[in-house]
Amino acid sequence: MPLEYLGAPPVASDRQARPFSPAVRAGDFIYVSGQVPANKDGEIVVGGIEAQTRQVMENLKAVLALAGATLDDVCKSTVWLQDARDFGAFNRIYMGYFGENKPARSTTEARLMVDAKVEIDVVAYKPKA
Repeated sequence: MPLEYLGAPPVASDRQARPFSPAVRAGDFIYVSGQVPANKDGEIVVGGIEAQTRQVMENLKAVLALAGATLDDVCKSTVWLQDARDFGAFNRIYMGYFGENKPARSTTEARLMVDAKVEIDVVAYKPKA
C-alpha cells in the first residue's frame, strides 16, 4: 500500500513553506509531524505553557482530521518541553484532551527550533474505511 501524504506543507511567519508533510498515512497508521503552537498565520501564540499547549492540541486535531482521525485514535505521543518546570501545567491541559484511553507518551526537555514552549507529534491508528 503506498504512502499517503496529507495536507500542504505548513507556511511559517516568514511565508516560506516548510519541507515536510503535516501527516503521512502508512496503511492504518497516521504519523503526524511535530506541531508547535502556531496559529493559522504561522505565528507562535502568545501566552504561557497553557495557551501554547491548547494551540498545539488544536493543531493536532486539525491535522488528524485530514485522515478522518481524532485524538481518540492516537496511540503514541512524543512531547518536547522547552522548560521542564512547565511539566505540571502542561499535563493539566494535555489530560483534558484525552478521554479514558490515554496514549503512550514520551516527554523530554529540549531547546526547540522555534520560539515555542512545547512541541508534540503523534501516531494514530485508524483503519481505512
